[in-house]
Amino acid sequence: MPELPEVETVLRGIEPVCLNAKIAHFEIRRPDLRWPFPEGMAARLTGARIVSLRRRSKYMLLDTDRGDTWLIHLGMSGRITIGEAPIGKFHNTIEALEKHDHVFVAFESGQTLTYNDPRRFGAMDLFPTKEESIQKLIQVLGPEPLGNHFDDMHLVQKFKGKTAPIKSALLDQRIVAGLGNIYVCEALWRAGIHPKRLAGRISNAKLSELTRHIRDVLNEAIAAGGSSLNDYRQADGELGYFQHQFAVYDQEGNTCAKPDCAGSIKRIQQAGRSSYFCPRCQR
Repeated sequence: MPELPEVETVLRGIEPVCLNAKIAHFEIRRPDLRWPFPEGMAARLTGARIVSLRRRSKYMLLDTDRGDTWLIHLGMSGRITIGEAPIGKFHNTIEALEKHDHVFVAFESGQTLTYNDPRRFGAMDLFPTKEESIQKLIQVLGPEPLGNHFDDMHLVQKFKGKTAPIKSALLDQRIVAGLGNIYVCEALWRAGIHPKRLAGRISNAKLSELTRHIRDVLNEAIAAGGSSLNDYRQADGELGYFQHQFAVYDQEGNTCAKPDCAGSIKRIQQAGRSSYFCPRCQR
């Protein structure tokens, strides 16, 4: 599933096309994705202008001048592509849509946005922007790992007395929003923390160091356009490149990349997910 850097990359990719653009045509080509589309969604968005684009965790949020927010979640195989159609003559483009192109948007500028999702694990919602804090997917989220509220003391406070493994605790979206399996593995390796170590048994200094590594690995991944695994592509169809910088994720059997460590990367299962780590330098 695309993680925070991939979603941020897609959002930045569609922003030049979507920002301040008026939707001339919004077409939903099936009744549902992971969940049914909101009733009247196409009618509410047709004629609306997108006034801002934001990201919250792994969700893209597009605000309109009608006071609504269009939420997009890519799920495991969702993909957004940008194209062009003759202004006011987008019907030929609609006829050329592929089997899994479930949502098609044409802007007055002549540019188009298509949402493709073969497995339909993605989701969309439309809700009043003023009700964002109570939207079912957003209301449970913790602070953004790249935001000001994710500071040195946040993990210290949240992990005090916590008996869950650090890997599982970091994947809890109520503690910090947007972290996923890949980048948690990478951040724990950089901080020298074993993924099975109990969250409440880690020193304040080590958690402060981990906070910095989480920020660094996410920023580096965004700069590289995310990690292209399985179905992920950027909005322009290009691949992300951060997978070429993985130190531990999917590196089972390789020698640890830390200069003073000769350990070998191992893989274990935690809560149904693969954890990659170096047993020699991660304690």
